[in-house]
Amino acid sequence: MKSMTGYGRDVLKLEDTTISVEIRSVNHRFLDVSMKMPRNFYVIEDKIKSVIQQYFARGKFDLFITIEGKELVKRNLDIDWELLDQYDDAIQQMKSRYHLDDHVVAAMISRMEEVVTIQEIEQETDQIKETIIMSVHNACQKLAEMRDVEGQALKDDIVLRLENMEQIINRLGERRETVIIEYRDRMEKRVKDFFSQHYLDDDSKIYQEIALLAEKGDITEEVTRLHSHVIQFLTTVKQENIVGRKLEFILQEMLRETNTIGSKSNDTYISRWVVTLKTEMEKIKEQIQNIE
Repeated sequence: MKSMTGYGRDVLKLEDTTISVEIRSVNHRFLDVSMKMPRNFYVIEDKIKSVIQQYFARGKFDLFITIEGKELVKRNLDIDWELLDQYDDAIQQMKSRYHLDDHVVAAMISRMEEVVTIQEIEQETDQIKETIIMSVHNACQKLAEMRDVEGQALKDDIVLRLENMEQIINRLGERRETVIIEYRDRMEKRVKDFFSQHYLDDDSKIYQEIALLAEKGDITEEVTRLHSHVIQFLTTVKQENIVGRKLEFILQEMLRETNTIGSKSNDTYISRWVVTLKTEMEKIKEQIQNIE
């Protein structure tokens, strides 16, 4: 069992360049990846996602890549001297005619985007890209290890709760026989009281109603199915493959049987145990939301 919550970090050095990769994950129904890194490396975004998919099937991932040291972009100043010469001739005439000072002339030249431009040239980054991919692998491995540890903790907690539930279900099965006897005794008393005050030509119908009520209050089938679901849940929890969604389905069936037991029985003990079962199920539900 794997948790969907975790953190992984890796740092690699390439000559005078330091590459840091951090990856965090939380629970999510699908695999969702968001990245923050220098824009000139977004060209390897698909490769990075492919790496993450090798390790994980579900979860929301935030990936942060920082690069320090070597300049990745070289900036060159480019001047169109021929065009600037033409501007200079015109500016000299304006200076003479309008008595402009040198500060005004400098400001005019700085605004001539067609004369002065800055070119950005990307340095060779293939080796850096390969190192980034390697660092992402390392960070994912550390994240996977942490998710395994968290998953084991979730598993231990869930198994403990299921064992508690199994004990309660056994009590329900044992209590069922007592409830039937108590229910029968109450019905017999009511029938005797009724017949002591009323006379019926045909009393078969009332006995049919008694039998029907007794059958409606019987929780044997629900207890049996609930016990089966718990065993199935325990078996699934111990599997190594992805089980989160399957556990959600089994838990829904367990909750359905428990609700049916609660609606059928008017016994104080059973009602109390049903509440305890539903409380444990809600806690398990919160836990399996974070299982991959």
